[in-house]
Amino acid sequence: MTDFQTQARAAEAAMRDVFPVTPLQKNVLLSDRFGADIYLKREDLSPVRSYKIRGAYNAMRKQQDKELFVAASAGNHAQGVAFMCRHLGVKGVIFMPVTTPQQKIHKTRMFGGEQIEIHLVGDYFDDCLAAAQEWCRKEGGHFLAPFDDGDVIEGQASIAVEIEAQLGRKPDHVILPVGGGGMSAGVTSYFGADVHCLYAEPAGGACFKAALGAGHPVALPHVDTFCDGAAVGRIGEKPFAMLQHVPQPDVLSIAEDRISTTILEMLNVEGIVLEPAGALAIEALSDLRSWIRGRTVVCLTSGGNFDFERLPEVKERAQRYSGVKKYFLLRLPQRPGALKEFLGILGPEDDIARFEYMKKSARNFGSVLIGIETKRPENFAHLFAQLDAAGFTYSDITNDETLAQFVI
Repeated sequence: MTDFQTQARAAEAAMRDVFPVTPLQKNVLLSDRFGADIYLKREDLSPVRSYKIRGAYNAMRKQQDKELFVAASAGNHAQGVAFMCRHLGVKGVIFMPVTTPQQKIHKTRMFGGEQIEIHLVGDYFDDCLAAAQEWCRKEGGHFLAPFDDGDVIEGQASIAVEIEAQLGRKPDHVILPVGGGGMSAGVTSYFGADVHCLYAEPAGGACFKAALGAGHPVALPHVDTFCDGAAVGRIGEKPFAMLQHVPQPDVLSIAEDRISTTILEMLNVEGIVLEPAGALAIEALSDLRSWIRGRTVVCLTSGGNFDFERLPEVKERAQRYSGVKKYFLLRLPQRPGALKEFLGILGPEDDIARFEYMKKSARNFGSVLIGIETKRPENFAHLFAQLDAAGFTYSDITNDETLAQFVI
């Protein structure tokens, strides 16, 4: 047994004073779909609904002489630190991006109570990280990094300790969501070569794949914040040092719209509430079908801090990705009966979800922004064929991100 494995086991044992083991549950739906034994490691069922409490506790228990902790977080690390500040009776100052979902901000305040204060700074995690580190240099306190810290990484490795004990053996594959890399580094280092670890990161924040390509951590020029729990512009130095041996094909970039389909399915079918980052590992199964058939696979559901005010956006993304909702601009003749003619083309499963039309004088045609929902993606082929036959001019803007973000 390596020193790291010994320390991870000690961390896992210490955590039982704070919270019970999170469940490892076999999922019948996914197992049948992929012809494998698929288990979910339910970190969304921890006291703060994410695995981040592990690293926070392990790092803080090793700094018991400290009375003030400073942290930067997109939400989940903040909640873990806040929970432990109240539990240990110490003060905390937590920096979070202004764009953090309100649900995570409120939960952080609830967990920490009077033991913490929150500063909302910057649009992205990296902005608030820099602000937190600067505050710490000026005001003092122990900076508790969300992932670029050896004690935090060691604490996250307790997940692997539990998986091995719960399964009674080591699985064939573990699929891990990646943000800053702390949890991935910890679990990978604990399992070593005995388990094939695979990594899923959001396409709009693929900092791990970028680092592997460059041979060192690099800053992404832009980060999509949809997967706020994994929307990190640069993987941590310490995690990357532990993960730099990972083959690039083992790192999967998952489109944000794809992730939305898994969030909805887990909610509607399984009754499991997952935030976008928490759904990454499950969605990655679709890209690994040939690798995992007949094997034992553990997907880490890293968090369930989902703000239900985001549900309409998640549904919108999922519908667009699955092809049952499209937006287009229609050039409609400005003559009586033109609109009725268009409506007659719609099929029995087509539903108008959005319709904006402005009639302008002295013009022969007007533009219509229209959104159509249907039950089956193939219905659009029939609809567009009917529009073409009737001589209507239209432009499909569903996948035009610049235009779609402006009008949708």
